[in-house]
Amino acid sequence: MSAHKRPAGADNEQRSGLGARLYQQRYLFFFLLPGLIWFILICYTPMAGIIIAFKDYSTKLGFLGSPWIGLKYFRQFFHSPWFSTVLVNTIGISLIKLVFFFPVPIIFALLLNELPGRKFKRTVQTVSYMPHFISWVVTLAIFGKLLSIDGGLVNQIILRLGGHPINFFSEPGWMWPLAYITEAWKETGWEAIIYLAALTSLDPEVGEAAMVDGAGKLKRIVYISLPGIMNTIVVLLIIRIGFMLSANFDQMYILGRPATYDTAEVIDTYVYRNNLVNGQYSLGTAVGLLRSAVNVLLVLGANKLTKAFAGYGLF
Repeated sequence: MSAHKRPAGADNEQRSGLGARLYQQRYLFFFLLPGLIWFILICYTPMAGIIIAFKDYSTKLGFLGSPWIGLKYFRQFFHSPWFSTVLVNTIGISLIKLVFFFPVPIIFALLLNELPGRKFKRTVQTVSYMPHFISWVVTLAIFGKLLSIDGGLVNQIILRLGGHPINFFSEPGWMWPLAYITEAWKETGWEAIIYLAALTSLDPEVGEAAMVDGAGKLKRIVYISLPGIMNTIVVLLIIRIGFMLSANFDQMYILGRPATYDTAEVIDTYVYRNNLVNGQYSLGTAVGLLRSAVNVLLVLGANKLTKAFAGYGLF
């Protein structure tokens, strides 16, 4: 018998062992069932509708009855006068958030982890992630009051400094900075939670040994805490890169208005306006499908690069 040949009953034993474990954990799978049903019904079942991206869809004829037209709507999007605008806006806003916002929750979590006093630390953490639960409508209404040209706090400060009031929400040049500032205010505390969880898993004895050796807080952060959560940072970075062509529909839809479409119209809002507002369902589906395909390629590419340079990735 070959040294590498498995015993005849090994596969059966493995299957029976797996079956026994599944049976023992049947109640856990029962609790998982509502989530699986939700994903199947809401996330996967509607995917059958992507066929209308390749059809001249008519509500009277339906998905199956509408005639096939191939890649017509993909070509229509590429030749659309809005193509370059929505592509530049989407990539530009996503890059700003990736470069300037992605490190913010990491830095916040590292600093929060160094705060003395358990109660004080929990209070700061709770207050920091509360904005996440505020809808984008309310969030931008709050910023609208602060930035209002008629009595807003920011414009009052500008006037006292001798400047002229700025109508931030009607100026195209302010759309990208507003997209970054509002998301940073709303999501920093929430996204820091996972980094804080990773920090709590680090061995405290390593930090104590570093303190004994004379390492200050900054050195402990740089040489112990940050390397300890690097795996988590890489995984979340890959996931965020996978959303490069998805620039937060809720936020940009509320920010955008006819006067600022040149800098606020992104792929998500373009798909919405073509699908539901203009009734061009096939065009909107084609653009959405193209965006999803590119996002998948970005995830695969980012994962391959991180595995090559960092030695680990998402999968």
